[in-house]
Amino acid sequence: MYIPKNLQMESLEQIHDFIDEFSFAILTTQDLTASHLPLLLKRDEGELGTLYGHLAKANSHWKAFDTQAILAVFSGPHGYISPTWYDSYPAVPTWNYAAVHVKGHISLTSSEETLQILSDTIQYYEPSLAESGGFIPEEYKQKLAKAIVGFKIEITHAEGKLKLGQHRSEADQQGVLNGLAKSSRMDDKALLAYTKSLIEHSVNKT
Repeated sequence: MYIPKNLQMESLEQIHDFIDEFSFAILTTQDLTASHLPLLLKRDEGELGTLYGHLAKANSHWKAFDTQAILAVFSGPHGYISPTWYDSYPAVPTWNYAAVHVKGHISLTSSEETLQILSDTIQYYEPSLAESGGFIPEEYKQKLAKAIVGFKIEITHAEGKLKLGQHRSEADQQGVLNGLAKSSRMDDKALLAYTKSLIEHSVNKT
């Protein structure tokens, strides 16, 4: 991924935070097959962290795993930015977005580990359901284990990009926020909320 230095995520922690927040990824193998699925991050497992996930056994993509290198792409909010929103002139249209690319080695997990991945996924996205217990009978769990394939990815490289106009003047940045605020598109609303959250985080750090 092309990342100018002024748009680079500043730390592994920031990359990990992004993965936790936007955990639905595109997983691509060397044969250019891709699957869309959530991945759970274990930060302290391995030098750069380890990702866990599962997919349907009917999805033949898992047959291409076999410890080969993979690319997982995590995308955050994104949207069109009009040049009319800037205070500066002249300006051109652009697209603001945030993304993380992760490379690693993938391997399949045992049936027991795969069931744990399933439980961890429910715990992460709906802890109240996991804590209630008994929502998946043991017999059904064993049946389910035969229909899914679990895997883990040892992260060997991770990079993140924040192209949110942070390199522009304060007046230009405010113009972008005002423009996004007037949009009715859901993507623009998400981009606005995410950009404002990063601005607030930056202010709190100083």
